[in-house]
Amino acid sequence: MSLRVWLAASAAVLLLLAGCSSGPVRRVSEPAAGIQQLTVGADGNWVVEVRINNFSSIPMRFDAFDLKLSVGGQDAGALSAKPALDIGPESADVVSVQLKPQAMARLQMANALASGQGIAYSLSGTVRATPEKAKQRSFDVKRDSSLSPVPGIPGALR
Repeated sequence: MSLRVWLAASAAVLLLLAGCSSGPVRRVSEPAAGIQQLTVGADGNWVVEVRINNFSSIPMRFDAFDLKLSVGGQDAGALSAKPALDIGPESADVVSVQLKPQAMARLQMANALASGQGIAYSLSGTVRATPEKAKQRSFDVKRDSSLSPVPGIPGALR
């Protein structure tokens, strides 16, 4: 075997071994929050199902969130919870929050439901989470999206 072939083979083996020694990547990414479903009750109060996405490569414990909700451009109120929810890597889960919405937001939602139209919403605030084997962190979240009526489920939007 020539010296050149031997050096090339040795370099390839060393690169392969160096790649194996690093282990899995532990990446903590910003989580996201959005509305999975909003249901308007007969009393006018809402049940908001907040979907929390863990985009990290490691599990995280979602300790709390404080989010301001607006619908149709109107302040609806605050969504706050302390779910202490463990979410695996690159996974999501849902937390239900009761909300007594502000009057103008309630009116916007009633108009959207009566007309069978969707409605824009925005969430902004903080999510506090503890990555596996690390300290708790606070993440700023912002989401602008829309909800549409769910066929066959009166008062529900997704």
